[in-house]
Amino acid sequence: MAVTKEQVMHVAHLARLEFQENELDGFTQTFNNILDYIAKLEEVNTDGINPTSHVIDVKNVFREDEPSSSLSNEEAMKNAPSSEDGSFVVPRII
Repeated sequence: MAVTKEQVMHVAHLARLEFQENELDGFTQTFNNILDYIAKLEEVNTDGINPTSHVIDVKNVFREDEPSSSLSNEEAMKNAPSSEDGSFVVPRII
């Protein structure tokens, strides 16, 4: 399945990208190369292979979740640029 220039322009429009006319040939070729590579990957026999999220065993190293002391409200507010009634004051967004 080959990608045409028109399809590249359509995808560019959807992604709000603007290509110059001289760039379209290069992007069309790049997209086609990517699709060719994916087609080659689809030829690989994966029967009996369990799905994985990583090709090597990855193990997160977490520490035990143990309660500890935290900052007091006064300590937390000490470095705040602006506070009011024990809360951070932030700029209004909406």
